[in-house]
Amino acid sequence: MKMSFRWYGDTDPVKLEYIRQIPGIHSIVSAIYDVPVGEVWPIDKLQALKARIESVGLKFDVVESIPVHEDIKQGKPTRDRLIANFQQNIRNCAAVGVKVICYNFMPVFDWTRTSVGTVLPDGSTTLSFDASQVQEIDPEQGISLPGWDASYKPEELKKVLAEYKDIGEEQLWANLEYFLKKMIPVAEEAGVRMGMHPDDPPRPIFGLPRIVKNRDDLMRLVKMVDSPANGITLCSGSLGADLCNNIESLVHEFGGMGRIPFGHLRNVAVEEDGTFYESAHLSCEGSLDMAKILKAYHDVDFDGYVRPDHGRMIWGETGKPGYGLYDRALGVVYLNGLWEAITKFVPAEHA
Repeated sequence: MKMSFRWYGDTDPVKLEYIRQIPGIHSIVSAIYDVPVGEVWPIDKLQALKARIESVGLKFDVVESIPVHEDIKQGKPTRDRLIANFQQNIRNCAAVGVKVICYNFMPVFDWTRTSVGTVLPDGSTTLSFDASQVQEIDPEQGISLPGWDASYKPEELKKVLAEYKDIGEEQLWANLEYFLKKMIPVAEEAGVRMGMHPDDPPRPIFGLPRIVKNRDDLMRLVKMVDSPANGITLCSGSLGADLCNNIESLVHEFGGMGRIPFGHLRNVAVEEDGTFYESAHLSCEGSLDMAKILKAYHDVDFDGYVRPDHGRMIWGETGKPGYGLYDRALGVVYLNGLWEAITKFVPAEHA
C-alpha cells in the first residue's frame, strides 16, 4: 500500500514541505488546476508540477482529477473533440510518469455537502450533508450549496440542469460507455490505470441521474470495458454514506479482481435517512470500521495507492474545508499504524 496525500499546488495553504514531514508519505496526488475543463494540459505544466513534488523527495504518481466535460456526459456532438483532449491528457500524464488517473462521471455537481462548518462536540468543524435540507431544495428556484455558488452563476446552473431533464440513468450509462470505449484503449497503451470515483453522495440529487453508487453499478462499470486499465477509485466515505454498501466486501470483490488502483480512506457518521457528517478517521468516530477495511485491502494483496480524505478542521486551522493539514496528517499516522499491525500480525485471506 502506497500512502499519498492530496495537494493543490503552491496556492494550497498546506505547504508541500510540511506534507513531506508526515511519516509514511510515499507520493503526492495533484492535478493542473488553471486549464479550462475539457482542454489539454500542457506537458510543461505537468513537468513543472512533477519537478516541484520531487524537489521535496516525494513522487507524483496519481492525478486527481481530470474533469470530464458536461458535453461528454450529455453525449453532445462536441464530445468527440473533448474526448480527444482527454485522451491527450492521459498521454501527457503518462509521459511524466503518472501511474493512476482519478476522474468521475457525476452530472453537474462533484461531491455535494450542505455545510462546510458543522461543529462537532469536540469543537472541530467538518463537512456534512443534511438529506432533509437537500430534499427541500427546488432546482427551479435556484440552488445554494457550499462550493457550488462559485462554480455556476444562477442562470448557468439553471441552464445545465435543464439540459439533463431528458437524460435518465440509462442514457448516462450509454454516454459513459461511449467515453470508456474511446478512453480505456489509450490508457492501456500509455500504461495508465483509470480509477472512476463513485457518486458522492451515492444517490440521486436534484433529479439528476447518478450511476456509480453501489456494488452493482461498480460491476457494470468494470465490465463495460473489461480491462485492468478500467478501474475504481474506491472511496470509503462516498460509498459508505449509504449504509447498504459494505466497504470491506467491495474491497474484497473489486480488489480481488485487480480493479482498485486508488483508494480514498475516510470515515463518515451516517444516519438512516442518509444524513451524514465526515468524522475523524478512527473506527470509533464514524459508521465505518477502518480496521476491517484495511484488513480487506491486505487480504487482496493490495499494492496500489491510498490517501486520507476530507479531514476535519482542527486546532484552529483555516483554509479549504476538508483539506487542512492536521487532521489528514493524523489520518495518515492512524491508517499506517493499522496497516503495519495488520501486515505483521494478521495472515492474509486471499479473495
